[in-house]
Amino acid sequence: MNVQHRTFSFAHCLIQQVDFDPATFSPNDLLWLPHHAQLRQSGRKRQAEHLAGRIAAAHAIQALTGHATVPGIGPQREPVWPVGIQGSISHCGQQALAVAVAHEKALVGIDRERVLDEAEAEEIWQSVIKESERPCLDILPFALGVTLAFSAKESLYKALHRHVNRLLGFASAEVTTVTPHTLTLALAEPLAGYAKGSVFTLHWQQEGDRIITLLYAA
Repeated sequence: MNVQHRTFSFAHCLIQQVDFDPATFSPNDLLWLPHHAQLRQSGRKRQAEHLAGRIAAAHAIQALTGHATVPGIGPQREPVWPVGIQGSISHCGQQALAVAVAHEKALVGIDRERVLDEAEAEEIWQSVIKESERPCLDILPFALGVTLAFSAKESLYKALHRHVNRLLGFASAEVTTVTPHTLTLALAEPLAGYAKGSVFTLHWQQEGDRIITLLYAA
């Protein structure tokens, strides 16, 4: 599969980006992955996305350790990072992102999304945010605000997943503040040893029709 790799800095973290062309993907490309047999039944699109994400993750680990280790697959399909490292992976369109830090107890979550159009935002907003969250997002166009809330909650849930080991709904956290570059989420229930009301600050930025959100808490 044809890929291009680059890095960029975001919120004091080094982000690995892999642009890939799924039309050039071959099932044999998966043989690069130690866990390739676990992807045998996945669809072609999912296989290409997974490969690109693991390439980005291997770059992230190599930047920390000098060795391009590939994260495995956990029981709920989550990435399994090497001991002493925490990280996160995201896919959007023909891009994959990964970030990793050398801090065993860090919370790390990254997400990239295409900004919803108005019709899509109207259709899904009530499953993403509560009415009480809307005023915090009013500094943004409606569709961008809904997309941002969706992405930020995805980043938070990725960061917390290894502690809760279950899927979390969008009602598990609420948007409390939004600025042009940051967003805060408060837990709506106790999770992963954090009390209800615990606050997490994420960074975000928009790039054309895409947004990226990142949670990093050491």
